Amino acid sequence: MTTRTDREAMEYDVVIVGAGPSGLAAAIRLKQMAPDLSVCVLEKGSEVGAHILSGAVMEPHALDELIPDWKEKGAPLDTPAGEDSFLFLTRTGSFRLPTPPTLRNHGNYIVSLGKVCRWLGSQAEELGVEIFPGFAAAEVLYGEDGAVRGVATGDMGLGRDGEPTSLFTPGMELHARQTIFAEGCRGSLAKTVIARFALDRDSDPQVYGLGIKELWEIDPAKHRPGSITHTVGWPLDSDTYGGSFLYHLGENLVAVGFVVGLGYENPHLSPFDEFQRFKTHPAIRPTFEGGRRIAYGARAIAAGGWQSLPKLTFPGGVLVGDTAGFLNAPKIKGSHAAMKSGMLAAEAVAALLTDGQDRCEAVGYEPAFKASWLARELHAARNIKPAFKWGLWPAMAYAALDTYLLRGKAPWTLRHAADHDRLKPASACQPIAYPKPDGVVSFDRLSSVYLSNTNHEENQPIHLRLKDPEKALSVNLTFYESPESRYCPAGVYEIVRSGPGGDGGEPRLQINAQNCLHCKTCDIKDPTQNIDWTCPEGSGGPNYAMM
Repeated sequence: MTTRTDREAMEYDVVIVGAGPSGLAAAIRLKQMAPDLSVCVLEKGSEVGAHILSGAVMEPHALDELIPDWKEKGAPLDTPAGEDSFLFLTRTGSFRLPTPPTLRNHGNYIVSLGKVCRWLGSQAEELGVEIFPGFAAAEVLYGEDGAVRGVATGDMGLGRDGEPTSLFTPGMELHARQTIFAEGCRGSLAKTVIARFALDRDSDPQVYGLGIKELWEIDPAKHRPGSITHTVGWPLDSDTYGGSFLYHLGENLVAVGFVVGLGYENPHLSPFDEFQRFKTHPAIRPTFEGGRRIAYGARAIAAGGWQSLPKLTFPGGVLVGDTAGFLNAPKIKGSHAAMKSGMLAAEAVAALLTDGQDRCEAVGYEPAFKASWLARELHAARNIKPAFKWGLWPAMAYAALDTYLLRGKAPWTLRHAADHDRLKPASACQPIAYPKPDGVVSFDRLSSVYLSNTNHEENQPIHLRLKDPEKALSVNLTFYESPESRYCPAGVYEIVRSGPGGDGGEPRLQINAQNCLHCKTCDIKDPTQNIDWTCPEGSGGPNYAMM
């Protein structure tokens, strides 16, 4: 089957979209289970790991199951977790709170998840998996029976107007007996598959956080390898879900990050600026004074957990990892869950294909998940995140009740509401005055984007598409004062005016797509769901060498 006569096609038993922890774990498990299956992994980043960003403290449970001798094989889990601390910040001070069980990290490792994925990629290739970085899956292919039949990569060499240039090269079709969608949070293809097969019909809306991270090289005298600190409180108000992390890796490196739940109500809020002023807190700032910021990035996090998981299978394919929402929000960990989901899916797919069945549904995946330790973990944690709709202190009290007394076995399940429905009109909310960056521990957006190594071919169609361009002004600007100009951590969206010096005149929304970090926040938080994030040309976007 070819859907376009100008595209060549390649045939595989399994095509995996995305070379993150879930996709690579699935690829490895497939070849472990059925070495003769042909397996291909597509990765839109310029290399494996280029688009991977996480805290990251990694729980090795799934890795132990996938590659039991990972230590002997040189997996880059080099910094064992050490002391945990949990702080509540006020504007000028801090209080140490008891560390919740979910944030105790004995036996875990502080890692660069990008490095871990590059290592997993090498393990997959040794087993015969074909990995193609720099190729973005841009289209889902369907057979005449309606089943997923594979994917097509995006055309290269299109001009800004969408017309072919002299560098035009058509995409490639990759046909598969089964397609595994492992695109990460808010996958651009997975969201169309979920809609087509109504996979979320019986689940709560997915909810998200925006995680922003920097990597610093600090004064060796201040470095404590393995130290882990989490904070809640200032600079966020008690009604806004969020918090921070500081992880001391090896080589005098510290990963610092800030997560803001995208269910926030005040359209004046800027997650990027909240992160920058967090670093100015007297309990935080000394860590970074005299240091050097060396990397920056951002990504959305699927935080809905158990009740937001969609149906995981459909004719011709499955969903794994953050694409489906396998993240334990109270733990602030998802890599172990992503890997385990990929392994479970691979086992079901391998059983299906070695039985000679094409384009059927890998129905064994969902029961295997529900019988796994991963399901038990997510089910026990299901009520912690939605409790934060009551505010910080009621939620922390409930979390203690749920964790210590009920032990995750409450006879109820709290529900989620969609993030994009939560914004209030700007006129009903208090504006937030953010301090100017000091250039020492706090910085502006554009200098931060520079450290993400983000690059896009500028003469290509804008991959951030407005379904109705007029809504950017008639709704977003009029009622919410253009929240996309604040929730985007890369300065992609900007209201400009035609008057002298940019003052007065007719406003228009300018989209600086070349700055895009591929975090997907705009696709999630836009109040009218008017922004559609689609894949740019393959290899475009950030290059997170160490994140």
